[in-house]
Amino acid sequence: MGASANASGAGGDRVWTVLELLKWTTDHFASKGLETPRLDAELLLAHALGLRRLDLYIRYEEPVSPDVRARYRALIGQRANERMPVSLLMGQKEFWSLNLKVTGDVLTPRPDTETLVEAALARLPDAERGYEILDLGTGSGAIALALAREKPRAQVTATDLSPRALAVAEENAATLGLSDSVNFLEGSLFEPVLGRRFDLIASNPPYLMRGKAGELAPELAHEPDVALFGGDDGYSVLRPLAEGALSQLAPEGWLLLELDPSQAETVAGWLEEGGLVEPEILKDLAGRPRVVAARCPGP
Repeated sequence: MGASANASGAGGDRVWTVLELLKWTTDHFASKGLETPRLDAELLLAHALGLRRLDLYIRYEEPVSPDVRARYRALIGQRANERMPVSLLMGQKEFWSLNLKVTGDVLTPRPDTETLVEAALARLPDAERGYEILDLGTGSGAIALALAREKPRAQVTATDLSPRALAVAEENAATLGLSDSVNFLEGSLFEPVLGRRFDLIASNPPYLMRGKAGELAPELAHEPDVALFGGDDGYSVLRPLAEGALSQLAPEGWLLLELDPSQAETVAGWLEEGGLVEPEILKDLAGRPRVVAARCPGP
C-alpha cells in the first residue's frame, strides 16, 4: 500500500476494514517517525467514524465507507506531513478524566501536568473547606477545572494573558458545568489578583528556552509560543512567579510550579530566597523532576 490515497480507498473500488486501515496507517506513521503510531491511528480513525476509540475493537472487521476514508485520509496527511498534534486534529484532549476542547490558542494539556494536580490535591486535604485557589496561566483551563471538579467547595480563580485562551477555558468550564466554580481573569502574572491571598497557587508556565526551539518536536510549532517559551533562558516567567508568590499566599498556603527537570533545583532555591519554606521537588510518572512545591510560613 504505497500512498495514503490508496489507504483511504479514494479512486478505487476496494473495501477496507477498520483493522486494515489501522494496520496501514500504523505502518505509515511509524515510517514518518511518529512516537505513538498505533495510538494516533486509532484516535484519528475513531474520530473520523464518530466513535469512541474502544469501539474500534468490536468493529475491526467492519468496512469503512468512502466518505469516512476521505476524512481519515485528510487527517493522516495533516498528522504525518504537517505534524499536526492529534489533539488539535480532534479538537479535544482528555485530562484528569475531563474532556477538554483544545485549539491552536492553548497549550494541549500533557499527562505530566497531572503530577501538579495530584500534588495540589494532596495539599488541600479538608473536603469541607472553601479553599481559595489560583491557576496562573490557565490556557485550556485544565488545572483549574480539574481542581474545581475535585474540590467543589473551593473558589478557583484562573488567569491568562491571552483573551483567546480564556475563551477556550470558559467554554470548557461551561461544557463541564463548572462555570460557577471558576472565575476567569485576563492579565499577566499576578496583576489580575493583586491584594488577594490564596491557599494554593498552581501554574504550568512557559518554561522552554527560545534558543532551543529548533530542537523541539515539530508538533510544538502548532501551539502558541506564549505558552511555551520562557525567554532566552526559560526563566522569564518562572523567576517572577517564584519571587512574587509570598505576597499572594495565605499563611500556610502552597505554591506549585511545573517546569523542565533541569530547572527544578534552581527554582527551588529561588522559592527559599523568596521567603517560602519546605521546598520539595516532585517527580512525574517517568521519574523526572517535574513540579516544585513550597509553603508560605505560618502566621
